[in-house]
Amino acid sequence: MRVLKRNHVLVGVPVLLLTLAAAWWLAGPGTAPSPDPETSGAQPAAEQGILPVDSKQAEQLGIRLAPAEAANETLLATIPALIQPPANARVAVAATFPGVVVRTLVVEGDSVRKGQPLAVISSRDVLTIGADLARASARRDVAEANAARMMQLSREGIIAAARADEAEALAAEARADVAEKARILRMANADGANGTYTLTAPIAGRVTTAALQAGDPVDGTTAPYVIDAVDRYEVEGQLPERLVGMVRPGMAVRMGPDIAGRVTAVGAAIDPMTRSATLKAEIPAAPGIIAGKATSLSVFGPAPEGAVSVPTAAVTMIDGKAVVFVAVRSGFAMREVTGANGSGDRTVLLAGVTPGEQVVIAGTSALKALALSQ
Repeated sequence: MRVLKRNHVLVGVPVLLLTLAAAWWLAGPGTAPSPDPETSGAQPAAEQGILPVDSKQAEQLGIRLAPAEAANETLLATIPALIQPPANARVAVAATFPGVVVRTLVVEGDSVRKGQPLAVISSRDVLTIGADLARASARRDVAEANAARMMQLSREGIIAAARADEAEALAAEARADVAEKARILRMANADGANGTYTLTAPIAGRVTTAALQAGDPVDGTTAPYVIDAVDRYEVEGQLPERLVGMVRPGMAVRMGPDIAGRVTAVGAAIDPMTRSATLKAEIPAAPGIIAGKATSLSVFGPAPEGAVSVPTAAVTMIDGKAVVFVAVRSGFAMREVTGANGSGDRTVLLAGVTPGEQVVIAGTSALKALALSQ
């Protein structure tokens, strides 16, 4: 009788376990996924880190996937930096002649196009050159008429050819005098008749200095306007000593998710106070890029072989370890990853995921809860 009871107990335990398992699946929101042929007959799914979730359950959990991609670069460091215009993108606009400002046409902060007028200046020197040009033009006309007459007399044999050549030389000299004075006025955007000239923008950009007001005197030796090119900026940061020698010109840099540039120079000297070297990079103009603004700069280098890039949302922490949920045939595999290195909306992983695998980027909280419950 005692042996019979023991046999009933031994038979009842597996029956009870099977009943509980069936009840769990029946209570679930969908049908259990078919087992992965590669793992059938092996250890239980939970022991392999695989969460058996079918497509209907995945939809109800709000799970979305994205492919892991082969990584070409990895974040080396994010350093403090300062935005400034590069040396070859800042232009000073000097007053050509001394005079008095008649009118200003731009103010500090204005965006200007190449050739746009900045200010109108009245100058006695311009008036003088204009008068000289008028006299030189009159002399040229007389000299050219005389040279033409002498050439005609020379062809008729009335005078020697040397006299005609002399007259032509005087006419050429008069033409050169006119051309030089006209060139000076043209370069200064000057009107010799009115005695005024106009300062214009030599490049397209933003006016960062405008030190003129109507009625102010100018002496011809100052630069009342400074214009910074708006198509590019330079960022100067402090590169940690440990990265000196690893970072080279041409490597990629990034400010935020949208602004990308390249390293242009890395200093060879280490500052003894900060234990860092100067790094310079060039970035394009964009909203929010303002000279003098403090920012942070992310520096990237070549990624190790086999590294992959995944959306940052795919990486979560479980028991103090970085993990990623990867879609497999029977559900989702929980993979521990190494070398998680994030920048913006992408993270570079050195191990745990291979290119082409589909990783979970939404619904990770539900999978994490399910993993912790097992």
